[in-house]
Amino acid sequence: MILQEEAIKLLLYLAPMYFTNSSAMLFGGKTALDFGKKFWDAKPILGPGKTFKGVFFGITIGTMVAIVASLLLPQKTVAFGNYVLLGFLLSLGAILGDMVASFFKRRNDIEQGSEVLFLDQLDFVFGGMFLGGFIYAPDFYEIVFVMLLTLVVHKASNYIAYKAKLKKVPW
Repeated sequence: MILQEEAIKLLLYLAPMYFTNSSAMLFGGKTALDFGKKFWDAKPILGPGKTFKGVFFGITIGTMVAIVASLLLPQKTVAFGNYVLLGFLLSLGAILGDMVASFFKRRNDIEQGSEVLFLDQLDFVFGGMFLGGFIYAPDFYEIVFVMLLTLVVHKASNYIAYKAKLKKVPW
């Protein structure tokens, strides 16, 4: 029973970040956040893959997941304090973590769509955990579990998205 409770807690913790990350990819497009501008090193700031629509839909859907979960499972989400605020911070952090990773990839001449092992799979959870840490700080074992689960889920979901022709690359 305790294991089941912990699993539900971790799924509730992950849900806003996972939905944010996938929604930004699915519903993004059009105007790039950096407007196609270059950084002082003459390289793209973030690149065309980071868009206003992706940020808006990612954060909105991730936060909506937290709202729905708090309404449907109030006895479970109470463990996080203000779960809706946590969901917003996890969502915002997920987007910011992905943007930071893109910024550093552009600085190192890594093309959009090229994979950097671990960075591409974990950037959004690092960002989400950082900002979400103001509301709820996972313990060491929760962090390890989040990272290991995310490595598997991210690889599998991106492969499925690739096969469904929603992504150009399987990572």
